[in-house]
Amino acid sequence: MSQIQANKIAQQRNVMKERKINIFALLLVILLIATILTYVLPTGEYAHVEINGHSTVDPNSFKSIAATPVGFFEMIKTIHLGMVDAANIIFFVLIIGGFFGVLSATGTIEALISTLAKKLANREKLLIPIMMLFFAIAGSLMGMAEESLAYIPLLIPLALALGLDTMTGTAIVLVGASAGFTTAIMNPFTVGIAQGIAELPTFSGMGFRLVLFVIVYLISVIFIYRYAMKVKKNPEMGFYGKYSVEQSNVLLSSKVKLSSRHKWIFFAFLINYIVLAYGVIKFQWYISEIASLFIILTIAIGIIGRLSIDEVVKSFTQGSASLISGALIIGVSRAILVVLNQGHIVDPMLHGVTEVIKHIPASLSVIGIYNFQAAIHFILASGSGHAMLTMPIMAPLADLLGITRQTAVLSFSFADGIGNIIFPTAGTLMAGLAIAGIPWTKWARWIFPLVIIQYLIGLIAVVIAHLINYGPF
Repeated sequence: MSQIQANKIAQQRNVMKERKINIFALLLVILLIATILTYVLPTGEYAHVEINGHSTVDPNSFKSIAATPVGFFEMIKTIHLGMVDAANIIFFVLIIGGFFGVLSATGTIEALISTLAKKLANREKLLIPIMMLFFAIAGSLMGMAEESLAYIPLLIPLALALGLDTMTGTAIVLVGASAGFTTAIMNPFTVGIAQGIAELPTFSGMGFRLVLFVIVYLISVIFIYRYAMKVKKNPEMGFYGKYSVEQSNVLLSSKVKLSSRHKWIFFAFLINYIVLAYGVIKFQWYISEIASLFIILTIAIGIIGRLSIDEVVKSFTQGSASLISGALIIGVSRAILVVLNQGHIVDPMLHGVTEVIKHIPASLSVIGIYNFQAAIHFILASGSGHAMLTMPIMAPLADLLGITRQTAVLSFSFADGIGNIIFPTAGTLMAGLAIAGIPWTKWARWIFPLVIIQYLIGLIAVVIAHLINYGPF
């Protein structure tokens, strides 16, 4: 049996296996459960104050309020409201899709992947650790999350051309960025905001987080590498999503070469990323600025690639259309948070847990804080939003329990990052899986062992942090 035939059979088997749960159906079920909870759980709210330019909650201001259950029609309305609320991410995803549509039209992707595939033909083992290190560093130093979606369409065909699968190509990007985002050496969107709220020196305590970065990175690489080598040995074990294995294998024998025009396009792409990194670190750029950079880059590569205006527009719209499903998933997942906020049940959950935690020994409280942060992240998948909601309460609570504020920040950042690679409420994850054509149920089963390992690393880390009085305070 040829490699192509084996892969085709594997694809057919995977399609049959995964005809189970539609992600939209899953999110709607979670939305319904959240709506029911607004009738069951107590309601209340904290007062909001401004700290360091961010709107946060006053930990001493909690009060109960009259119940505000969400009705059926109101629940349906939150789907639209969720899309409006997540519009910045949704349109960012569509712009990234349009950019890659234009980039593909220039032939640069095919030429680049063909060239890399030939160079790595007998050294494919280097692909995983090298590329994951790139994404991990970007995630840890500048909080790369939504930005990583731009690289998934590049890594998947390259992985397939080297005899690996779509799962591997996707994981290199998502898990790589998550490993860095989780350990957050200098992540401005998680540790940066959390430390500011906790009144800690910005990016203090990075030595301990650097050690954790190395540990989480190595374990993530080993996990993906072991799986990838099994697929390399037996293609039937792989999952190929909506990508064409046959087309990617052709890249190994393709005579397409990187022309000077392709190199100039690639150079423009590299310059764009350097500017992006500088803007995020120096000026705290976020989605709007990054999306604008990709629009400029789209125009630039259209000119360099000598595409007509009609070709650029057509390629852009086709690229955007390919990500409509992922964009809608982001909006529906955000609707869950809208329901919980309208029902005013998030703050009471936060208040109730803090009341329980403050009555148990500090050695156990640090574990409780860590697990509570992990649970909150399922509801609030935004790292910055998560920090602004919980840290104003966790910081003074840590003081009360004899836990350093730095340990409380570490508990938040680790719990926040791990959820990004498995929770269906994580918009970036769901968009990435949509790009790859990987069902969430398939991904969740596959990634679950790594999530458990990372969870245990985080648990051990926060306990050690407590024992060593991880500080400065």
